[in-house]
Amino acid sequence: MKHKLAPSQYGILLAVVLTASFGDALLSRGMAQVGPMDVHHLNALIPALANPNIVVGIFLLIGFFASYMTALSWADLTFVMPATAFGNVVIALISRFMLHEHLSLSRWFGILLLTSAVGFVANSPARTDLGDSGVAL
Repeated sequence: MKHKLAPSQYGILLAVVLTASFGDALLSRGMAQVGPMDVHHLNALIPALANPNIVVGIFLLIGFFASYMTALSWADLTFVMPATAFGNVVIALISRFMLHEHLSLSRWFGILLLTSAVGFVANSPARTDLGDSGVAL
């Protein structure tokens, strides 16, 4: 199946992957620096907002949400979701090399299996492929 996307639409899908991946990674790094939080002491979150990793992570995740909504406005979820599934591979690489987390072989296998499975779903007809008649091609 061939999707005809404008370069700007590819840019939006790339923004979905990168903003989610780097936003999550920076938020994780920042919260590791701040330390554990307790639901009963939410006032401890306010000093956490002074951490630059948390602030940048939050802004990137806001950017993810905006780009994700934009992508969903012109494409089905089954078309946009593979971009976020590909983001799982990106976040695994970021976790390994930027956050220095250990990822077991079974976790790598699970990430690749999940990404492959979502790729199969992406091969179904999507609203993105509608012709002039409004019927999926």
